[in-house]
Amino acid sequence: MTKILALLILAMMVFHLIKPLGLPGLRRRADFWKLAVLALGLMALAVAAGHGR
Repeated sequence: MTKILALLILAMMVFHLIKPLGLPGLRRRADFWKLAVLALGLMALAVAAGHGR
């Protein structure tokens, strides 16, 4: 699950650098770092959920 999530967010970051997504807070190319912060948070949640079992 974490590998798929990482690849998806990486693809979104590359696409955002080429053409901004246009979402609120993601309107400029320089905002791709916000996707990286989101990725770190989602990966932490995925790892925590996996270790809870």
